[in-house]
Amino acid sequence: MRSNAVPDELASCHTALVEGYVLEGHVPADIIASILSERPDILGVAVPGMPPGSPGMDASGAQPYDVLAFSEDGQSWIFDRR
Repeated sequence: MRSNAVPDELASCHTALVEGYVLEGHVPADIIASILSERPDILGVAVPGMPPGSPGMDASGAQPYDVLAFSEDGQSWIFDRR
């Protein structure tokens, strides 16, 4: 497990701490806004790696990718699909 309780398999290039949530990787802004508004019971969300089509990685064309939520015990699940 990486710092801020991000599971190794969800690792990416950037980590942010925002209002008690961990944001890992190229998480879309609308998902961040939704989390901050709805306050789900999660530790954070991650976009593992740097998938083409994620924010800032769209120069090579869009490809589907998942935004994963994770909990303090390291469990993860699909939060949103893009």
